Amino acid sequence: MTVQRDRFYIGGTWRTPASSAKISVISPNTEQVIGQVPDGDPSDIDAAVAAARAAFDDPSGWSHWAPAQRADAMDRLADALDKRVPDMVQAVSSQNGMPVAVSEKLEAVFPQLLLRYYAGMLREASFEETRPGLLGGSTLVGRAPIGVVGAIVPWNFPQALAAFKYAPGLAAGCTFVIKPSPETVFDSYVLAEAIEEARIPAGVINIVPGGREVGAYLVEHPDIDKVAFTGSTGAGRSIAEACGRLLRPVTLELGGKSAAIILDDANLDLAAIGEQLFGATLLNNGQTCYLGTRVLAPKSRYQEIVDVFTALAGSLQVGDSLDPQTQIGPMASARQRERVESYIAKGIGDGARVTVGGGRPEGLDRGWFVQPTIFADVDNRSAIAQEEIFGPVLSLIPYEGDDDAIRIANDSAYGLGGSVWTGDHDRGVEVARRVKSGTIGINNYLPDPTAPFGGVKASGLGRELGPEALSAYLETKSIYL
Repeated sequence: MTVQRDRFYIGGTWRTPASSAKISVISPNTEQVIGQVPDGDPSDIDAAVAAARAAFDDPSGWSHWAPAQRADAMDRLADALDKRVPDMVQAVSSQNGMPVAVSEKLEAVFPQLLLRYYAGMLREASFEETRPGLLGGSTLVGRAPIGVVGAIVPWNFPQALAAFKYAPGLAAGCTFVIKPSPETVFDSYVLAEAIEEARIPAGVINIVPGGREVGAYLVEHPDIDKVAFTGSTGAGRSIAEACGRLLRPVTLELGGKSAAIILDDANLDLAAIGEQLFGATLLNNGQTCYLGTRVLAPKSRYQEIVDVFTALAGSLQVGDSLDPQTQIGPMASARQRERVESYIAKGIGDGARVTVGGGRPEGLDRGWFVQPTIFADVDNRSAIAQEEIFGPVLSLIPYEGDDDAIRIANDSAYGLGGSVWTGDHDRGVEVARRVKSGTIGINNYLPDPTAPFGGVKASGLGRELGPEALSAYLETKSIYL
């Protein structure tokens, strides 16, 4: 089925685009065009920002609603998204290659989880407090919504990562212009239909798909008060430079090259931990920023660990992302497959040993498929150990003792995720504390909505999720009494 759209959702209505340019969506499973939507341009962003500004500045509008009233609207949006779970699963997995078994658990449900979480928080929140002073008086400290937010969303988890931004931002009272990636646009129309059904006021959420130029224009628009971005570290640096010059608040969730540290006492029975290992290292075809794609293995058990990961990767079913049995789908684009394959070639050229995979799967002549690939005997200084590949490729690196493992884990430009695998919980926590990363898991890796998520070093600035995300969309003001 071919999807055709001809308008944008701006200002609570469906608006005809300024340009006749189109974004053609190509199936990663078949390499065939499966639909078209309008391609946004600066005038569309102008209209969307103007609608968001009007909605924010309205003295009886969203930012001035009672917290409980906003919470009720957010619950309605969650309910409207619940009705569209099958449509959302189909939209996401047909575009970016995410297996439907993953999109059913994450993309189609995580936004609702976040909306309800922040709606509940909003009902209990207090946005003012009086503090006794040290100089004889007191201070009224208030928190108010920061304003109009430009949210730029990537293609790998388009709906979950959009909700990382709009769920806490809506709770704070902000309004939004969301720019989806051109690789994933159909799902944004499902979201827009839910917004309309939920009776979210006109202009509170506006959606304009487009490429990098449109995103850059949104970042620098004079009526944007904050930018929230998830994507590559390179693009994040450009956005940070622009926001620094403009003195504009920004949250950046960027790339990663996290370490999965296998301690010498870890349980390596795949029947017991295979699902957790998969989720922490290969989820969504390896197209996940926080994955532990550097697997650090003690020399005393190195070959055993190589065999375990070789067996895990070799057992995975590669196929059409819309097949419920698929565990590894195609790369999101031809360009992404070329990138992954170029790193596999670099790894071989640098002397690493492929134990499984390394090519394209047999019998899948169409589609942007890559075999899950395991490299053994990897030097942590090599390109496949230091640079983000964003595909189903793991590098197994030997170490000697816990201190050496921590040294190698921290020998990275990134610091987003990671995991520690051990039979001794307390030992795992102590190792985790010493890893320079914004997040890390023990015998698993699963971000939780109640806890802050984000990175250090080249993995970003600021935090999403948890109460910390709500604070990121508020500004404080002190009134000295």
